[in-house]
Amino acid sequence: MTPLNAARRALLLSGLGAAWPSQALPKKTLVFPRDNGSHPDFRTEWWYVTGYLTASPASASPRPLTPSGTAPTPREFGFQVTFFRSKVDATQGMSSKFAAKQLVFAHTALTDVQGKRLLHDQRLLREGFEVARVSTTATDVRIKDWSITQTAKAYQADVTGQGFGFSLNFQETQALLLQGEQGLSRKGPQEAQASYYYSKPQLAARGSISLGSERIAVAGTAWLDHEWSEALLHPDAVGWDWIGMNFFDGSALTAFQLRDKSGQALWSGGSFRTGAGQRFVFGKGDVVFSRQRNWKSAMSQAIYPVEWIVRTPADFYTVKAVVDNQELDSRASTGAIYWEGLSQVYDSNGKPVGRGYLEMTGYARALRL
Repeated sequence: MTPLNAARRALLLSGLGAAWPSQALPKKTLVFPRDNGSHPDFRTEWWYVTGYLTASPASASPRPLTPSGTAPTPREFGFQVTFFRSKVDATQGMSSKFAAKQLVFAHTALTDVQGKRLLHDQRLLREGFEVARVSTTATDVRIKDWSITQTAKAYQADVTGQGFGFSLNFQETQALLLQGEQGLSRKGPQEAQASYYYSKPQLAARGSISLGSERIAVAGTAWLDHEWSEALLHPDAVGWDWIGMNFFDGSALTAFQLRDKSGQALWSGGSFRTGAGQRFVFGKGDVVFSRQRNWKSAMSQAIYPVEWIVRTPADFYTVKAVVDNQELDSRASTGAIYWEGLSQVYDSNGKPVGRGYLEMTGYARALRL
């Protein structure tokens, strides 16, 4: 059995015998830098970085003026890289160093806005032997030459995918944002459905991306999420919709809903933090997602809402995909097909106020965690 197939089999086994958590996660004070690192006693965990980039003028290929005589729009890109850690319950009692006790898998994608295309790749390995590694003391997650690492108030992401790649540095410009109730974020009707969750919005991004043989210097703004939990999805949940948006004025918006098979919200939440640092937490019913425009995938036949109106206590926002086709096929790792991509956000007056990422799961088929 190949390492990939062995890891995939262990992933399928990871939920066997796993009991639904009977107790809610305790409220606690997250401690840093320790909680930047992994929490291997928890069933699932992920580190997630997304962002919006533009080509630096010095690296951009010369382009003619538009017919009106103005300079063309700079080349624009969206990117995401996510590392997951999954505890395999069925192997925890094994003594062999070859036992797949923790799985590490990663998804990455690059959106070429002008080219209206998405490139993506994925990896899955068991932790160990210095091939897949997850640190417990800091953000340092790796699968071979893919990595997200942390130093002081900065992060570095390095990825080489199929036909694309990037090497990006992210500098913190704001304080860490604790989601939910001081870092404890409710994710369902039962108290046991919760996670520890923090974000680092408004990261200043700089580095380079590659498209085939082309290398492009870029700069922009990024967002990091780190979340860990014991809980599985509520039995009635088929997926979720989530946005993380960096506003041009320094504000940050998080909003999400978990959906049942009829498309109704089982739970919703999020937060809004002003550029000055004032934080507002949204509870169940405070956030409402309303479909505005759909796009159908030729690959999966799934129908995704690529334009939403998202009602929050902060404002009514319109969220529009920058490119419709930003669907990812991760069946070789997590088994899911989902939509995740660069999007523009507008306020209730129709004014563009920021950019960030929209994620939608459970449209091709119900998500199972």
